[in-house]
Amino acid sequence: MIWLAFVGSCFLLAMIPGVSTAVILRQTLRAGRSSGVAALLGNETGIFLWSMAAVFGLSALVVASEVAYGTMKAVGAALLVLMGLQSLWKARHAPPVLDAPVPPADEAGPVGGWRRSYGLGLATCGANPKAAVFAMSFLPQFVPHGANTPLTLAALAVLWVVVDVIWYVGVIWLVGRAGAVLARPAVRRRLEQASGAVLVALGVRVAVEGR
Repeated sequence: MIWLAFVGSCFLLAMIPGVSTAVILRQTLRAGRSSGVAALLGNETGIFLWSMAAVFGLSALVVASEVAYGTMKAVGAALLVLMGLQSLWKARHAPPVLDAPVPPADEAGPVGGWRRSYGLGLATCGANPKAAVFAMSFLPQFVPHGANTPLTLAALAVLWVVVDVIWYVGVIWLVGRAGAVLARPAVRRRLEQASGAVLVALGVRVAVEGR
């Protein structure tokens, strides 16, 4: 019963729009499904690493250290604002061609683009101290009494990642299905503007909000 409750909680958490959703959708809209999946895998790598840090107590050190926490928060906020400004700049300087759709991004994607998307997903999650706090407070709630705590936490971390991947792969697939519409220059410009504004707002929120 505890495991079912955990899976349900993970799905509910994945459905709540946040930094991860914004980054994954941004990469999907800009470069196709493969880049979205790469950003997803990078994000989930970060989640798994933070979960493992919670297992071994390392995330508690980050939370306890004001310098480490503040530095990570500043880096994470700067990264989000930078990505947002890049999207706004691209929308502003996009070619003024409104009557013909551009071809959709190559789903295979160049290796460099895939690596960049993976790195963005990993860096965004890795530089988010809230992820450390959440992993440290969320996972232990689902450890049954008398169970092997480190082993159970590790299993929960893997399950959390699996649930996230299932949810976001579905989201990426749906966005890809709408590729013909989203590939139109006017639509892409509006999406770049919207994603840029959202990322800048998230970055500012991360910078100013407390623990």
